[in-house]
Amino acid sequence: MKVSYHGHSVVKVEANGKTILIDPFITGNGLTDLKADDVKADVILLTHGHNDHVGDTISIAKRNNSLVIAPNELADFLSKRELRVHPMHIGGAYQFDFGKVKLTPAFHGSAYEEDGQMHYTGMPSGILLSIDGKTVYHAGDTALFSDMKLIGERNQIDVAFLPIGDNFTMGPEDAVLAAKWIQARKIVPMHYNTFPVIKQDPVAFINQLEAGVGQVLEPGESIEL
Repeated sequence: MKVSYHGHSVVKVEANGKTILIDPFITGNGLTDLKADDVKADVILLTHGHNDHVGDTISIAKRNNSLVIAPNELADFLSKRELRVHPMHIGGAYQFDFGKVKLTPAFHGSAYEEDGQMHYTGMPSGILLSIDGKTVYHAGDTALFSDMKLIGERNQIDVAFLPIGDNFTMGPEDAVLAAKWIQARKIVPMHYNTFPVIKQDPVAFINQLEAGVGQVLEPGESIEL
């Protein structure tokens, strides 16, 4: 399994001949190495409905006939845009042909802005993606919350992507505690430096983690699991 990071909260997982994109915010993302018109995806996973996470989902999914997996209200919203969707909700899991997806809690908001109007898109979530005995945890946009201990205790997480930007999500100090609770073999910071208000030093963050646990991925870099 190849897991790559592409700026902000964009993560790509390649396994079993499938390409899975998480939160494909590409257009308007000054840190990404991807081009929206060139991206291929069999599956798109969404944590919540904010525009900087839904991103280019509609255009990518239409071009590739991608399956979009999202929290129920967001999936319903996207189905009205003629996308192929699978709705889920927090605490629920489903075994797909490519692997297992489970949605976890995330403490944040979720609404999509379109033509000057805000559309409510349900509760935000994190994602546990398990394929061939390997598990990726994408925390989505979230504050620190104590049930992260349960996520760590109940899952053998190989790599966890945690937001560190502060202001809209937890910052580095809280993310250090989250990393301790989650107990992933590898922790990768995300959701930082895209905008001035979330500017952080990812190296300073990983230096506060246990030796060898943290890894900064530049856009386009990957981990093999």
